[in-house]
Amino acid sequence: MAGQHQRTTTKQGVRRLLVGVIVLLVIVAGTSIALTSTNSTTHRSSVAPTKKSTTRELPATFDGPDGVEARWVIEQNKLPGTAAWKITGAQTPDAIMGYTNRPQARMGQTVNVYVSTVAPTYRIQAFRMGYYQGLGARLVWTSKELSGVVQPSCPASAPLYMVQCDWQRSVSFPITKAFVQGDYLLKLEGSGGQQSYIPMTVWDPNSTATYVVMNAVFTWQAFNPFGGYDLYQGATPEPGYPPPNRSRVLSFDRPYGYGNGAANFLTNEYPLVRYMEKHGLNVTYWTNITLTVHGNLLTKHQTLLSLGHDEEWSTRMRSNVVAASARGVNLVFFGASPILRKVRLQASPLGPNLEVVNYRDPQADPLYGVDNARVTQNWWGQPPANLPASSLVGDTYIGYNNNVSFPLVVTDAHSWLFARTGLTNGATIPGLLRYDFDGYDPSRPNPPGVEILAHSPVVIGFDGQKTYADTTYVTNRTSNAGIFESGTNNWIAAMQPCSSGATSCPTHLVRLMTGNILKLFGAGPSGLTNPSTANWSHFYH
Repeated sequence: MAGQHQRTTTKQGVRRLLVGVIVLLVIVAGTSIALTSTNSTTHRSSVAPTKKSTTRELPATFDGPDGVEARWVIEQNKLPGTAAWKITGAQTPDAIMGYTNRPQARMGQTVNVYVSTVAPTYRIQAFRMGYYQGLGARLVWTSKELSGVVQPSCPASAPLYMVQCDWQRSVSFPITKAFVQGDYLLKLEGSGGQQSYIPMTVWDPNSTATYVVMNAVFTWQAFNPFGGYDLYQGATPEPGYPPPNRSRVLSFDRPYGYGNGAANFLTNEYPLVRYMEKHGLNVTYWTNITLTVHGNLLTKHQTLLSLGHDEEWSTRMRSNVVAASARGVNLVFFGASPILRKVRLQASPLGPNLEVVNYRDPQADPLYGVDNARVTQNWWGQPPANLPASSLVGDTYIGYNNNVSFPLVVTDAHSWLFARTGLTNGATIPGLLRYDFDGYDPSRPNPPGVEILAHSPVVIGFDGQKTYADTTYVTNRTSNAGIFESGTNNWIAAMQPCSSGATSCPTHLVRLMTGNILKLFGAGPSGLTNPSTANWSHFYH
């Protein structure tokens, strides 16, 4: 009995031990489940982070309400910002001005800066443009104090009327890791308060970002009045259009004579850059030069964004875009008159691809009949190219009105473009259409399936003709790539806040529509989910 009791006691002890182990395992398992649940919650919050989550918990890229977001862009714009990039006070155009040998630069390259100023001393600050708590930029680099020098004038003469400076180098700086890819303004500031800009794009050949923002530097130069000559005018008025004393070659070896040295960047491009950086969108930055020389890299991205005024296109730019579209890369033309004038690049004394050639008259080009693929033209649709922009874009340049703005009129309210806006057919967005206009022309070669999203009455300024500007969308029937054309050069400029006295303001609606564009086009070939539906015949017969 005693032995049996001992065995019974032993069994009971074993049972208690087993129960304890089981309880312990349950507790551990419950803790594990709780931890797993917590981790799952943390993972889910990476898409919609709570106030307690940090940026570093976010995945590298993820879908957001206005497009594909990137952790690095969000983190970048949390860094301290500054408003010191802004020019203050009245400025005299030639009091301080400059240019670089690299309109675009990448890691490891050296940028040479050439400055002319009446100031005894000056300094240069490099600002990366973005959102940065609403201040708009981040200071990346500051030069030492430099001695001011008035550099020689930059003459131009027949027959090319090219304005090209031959200045002594003022300072150099390397593109280090501090220069994160982006759009930069170099601010020149003299000791007497003289101020101006030099724009510069820092690009990353290894980027696989969703969106490529392309700065339209060829068109910046086409309208650059520095030295008195550009593609459209000479220093003295002469009869005819284009006048005979216009530039045939445009050099990057000179300052920009407008926009305080920033050309069109702050009005036609920066509002979109600021929007994308504010929303943390997965962006990389190019120029027209990048697309010309390295356009084969475009297939590493989902969407190319042509900005507010992007008229001048080279053969290689166009062929690279056509090839990328055939492989599913979406195209957004935020400005009217894209791919209007045919140009080519050549070297300047400072380096390759720093002169933009356009004779306007193809038969006056020395390459006419020798290398017609590279011969320059007034517009792409004339011989020998015979390739109007409409054959790719689905919209045609129809004219301009610089003095009067017109409302955009919605005609396809069920389109993805107008999601979240509450707009209906016939609704208008005041003041959105201005400057250059595009419209659908059934007599021109167009891709099949063009969908007109907005059909808006406008008056062309130079002859008072009443016509229509069209906002269009078309998808490639083979690759499903989407192509959007705004129909106006004012789209990006209209993203800026309106003045306090404005009675109606398009900004909010334009920003919503821009987010809809970036959302759809960032998800891959847009035709996979939203193929265009041809409706142009409802408006044109």
